Amino acid sequence: MFELSLGADGAVLRPLEPWHAAEFLAHVDRGREFIGRFIGLADAVADLAASKAVLRNYADKAATDTGRIYGIWLDGTLVGGVLFRTMDVEQGTAEAGCWLEPSAVGKGLVTRAARVIIDWAVRERGIHRVEWRVASGNEASIAVARRLGMKLDGVLRGNYLHHGVRHDTEVWSVLADEWRALAEAGA
Repeated sequence: MFELSLGADGAVLRPLEPWHAAEFLAHVDRGREFIGRFIGLADAVADLAASKAVLRNYADKAATDTGRIYGIWLDGTLVGGVLFRTMDVEQGTAEAGCWLEPSAVGKGLVTRAARVIIDWAVRERGIHRVEWRVASGNEASIAVARRLGMKLDGVLRGNYLHHGVRHDTEVWSVLADEWRALAEAGA
């Protein structure tokens, strides 16, 4: 199994696979309210069967090269993750995203993990454009997009219904040549 260090704090990035379903469910349960403020992951991972279904869906996406999901472990505990919700290698586009439980907030874990997967997508898979779609009220996720060097493309007004509330969605992106330039500049 592959595991990649995310720094000196013991954080690691690994693929999340169907056999992690119980651990994934326990993680979501620990942060359900926090995780579910802006994204539907907490609703989708309602029980063990649903947890397995979500991870099987991403295993299928990995097998067809249309998405990926990775967990972030800190001191041996799953605390969050990053993913490519969509990937279209032929078109050279991907949509990245993240989630985190409250105990792991403020440690830079998502930014470090997102850098790893975006770098892989650009350098290894030839992805030209990586998007980051985020509810306008999700300031922490917007801050990650900024730290990754993404640019705000625009706002999709009232396009996302979540828990009975319409949210605006900000679309941030980085292009491959911009990503490489950021890497060369040490950003």
